Amino acid sequence: MKTVILIPAHNEAKAISDLVKRIAELGYDVIVIDDGSVDDTAILAKAQGALVISTYKKSGKGNALRLAFSKAIEQNYDAVITVDGDGQHSPEDLANFIEGYQKSHADIVNGDRMQNPIGMPLIRRWTNRFMSGIISLICHQKIADTQCGFRFITTNVLKVIELRCNDFEIETEILIRASKKGFRIISVPIQSIYRDEVSKIHPVRDTVRFICYISQEIFKS
Repeated sequence: MKTVILIPAHNEAKAISDLVKRIAELGYDVIVIDDGSVDDTAILAKAQGALVISTYKKSGKGNALRLAFSKAIEQNYDAVITVDGDGQHSPEDLANFIEGYQKSHADIVNGDRMQNPIGMPLIRRWTNRFMSGIISLICHQKIADTQCGFRFITTNVLKVIELRCNDFEIETEILIRASKKGFRIISVPIQSIYRDEVSKIHPVRDTVRFICYISQEIFKS
């Protein structure tokens, strides 16, 4: 399949150059969505051969991904793999998604950090398992790590589902909307790399936004 790697990035100058370089060396096309960075994220990504889309002001991960999905469809890719720009996802795991698709022909192949969550903060493990359980019930299929941003999605899915979320809750929105359309989701194990980076998820604001979104989806079900 013709597959492109999509990287939403906001002020990721520390990690983006090495990340894009390693992905490009594996033979993948790369699109970086520079979401209003005030550092050299865009310059460094371009220097490593990525196509860069700039929002010029911070618009949120959801909006950045929607822009990237539209570009991937426009350029006739068959699938995308979304990768976070902070270096927490290993390019070596890209092969897991391709293999998972080839074996299953699932519409979405989701990364699963929970089989080996070494380094993941304990509170994040608990929260992730709890929310993944709820979202799996809504989706009527088991998804082990619903909050993982490392995932393979066929553009057939992206052409059908309507995405509206502007920030981190888009990870959940993709799974729920795809499930409601009858698309199949599987999981593959990945590693997750935790260093000294600070999470961009605001513990109060983003939790409230996430709960509101989930509540709306449950009410619709």
